Amino acid sequence: MKNIKYILWVFVAVVVLHACAPADSNSPGSEYMPDMGHSIAQEANVYTDYYYNTWDSASVVKLKDLPIAGLPAKGAIPRGYAGSYLAAQQQGGASAEDVMAYLGGEDQVQGISVPVNGSAPYYYEDTEEERLRATAELLDNPFPITAEGLAKGEDLYNKFCGICHGEKGDGVGYLVSEENPNAVYPAAPANFLLDQFLEASNGRYYHAIMYGKNVMGGYADKISYEERWQVVHWIRALQAKEKKMEYSPEANTLNPAFGVPASEAPSLAQKMTDAAEMPAEAENHGEGDHDHEEGDQSGHSHSDGGHGKK
Repeated sequence: MKNIKYILWVFVAVVVLHACAPADSNSPGSEYMPDMGHSIAQEANVYTDYYYNTWDSASVVKLKDLPIAGLPAKGAIPRGYAGSYLAAQQQGGASAEDVMAYLGGEDQVQGISVPVNGSAPYYYEDTEEERLRATAELLDNPFPITAEGLAKGEDLYNKFCGICHGEKGDGVGYLVSEENPNAVYPAAPANFLLDQFLEASNGRYYHAIMYGKNVMGGYADKISYEERWQVVHWIRALQAKEKKMEYSPEANTLNPAFGVPASEAPSLAQKMTDAAEMPAEAENHGEGDHDHEEGDQSGHSHSDGGHGKK
């Protein structure tokens, strides 16, 4: 009987010691019931890590199912789209589906997808060399000139820019105006009505909005991708007003490279489509059709000029 007790005690001791074996260079060691003392780490979106964890068959949720991506909660709003969804809730407003279709460019002739949270890639750094590169390369405004866009651009400009650059764009905002007895601004804001700013490309303005310039801070975290370009449109409208020219949805007599009026956008798109089909059609044309072909080519050249390509 004593031998049986001794054998039992030795067996228990061996089991306990083995269950708590320390780690060494060739072994991770062992621990008695580790799942009671330590949580098992979960790797999100990794499907195979827990494939062999079958010991939790009685659990409510299997470990191998936890990494699998699930559906968003009902009523969840994509990041950056809160304003659009709230607008859709207004009485008589567009539905959330219509708002998303508009932002995705699905319901417009020249529609483009608009990342409203401002996360569009921008491949220029915050250096003087990169500022000059952006000025040279960013020529076209991706949004046509529309009444709605100009109204949005005016509102944003007056909120974020006008206090320094002035509501007229003349560089005499309230912070530097004689009307403000406490004006102590350390540097004169840019006067957009000067020739150097009137002749500057759209890239000069967009880069300044993204990163700031001199004592001006950047606004990339305050206004979205589309909003930045609408502000640029409004600056052009102020310049056109000063020069007694037109920069509107109907016409752009300031500079065709600065923006395409909305009234011309559908016709430009149609001309480009016709021009793209022209080579295939030309194979079937006889000599009598040459004048018509030349007319199409002339129209295509005009459409390129309307875009301001260089």
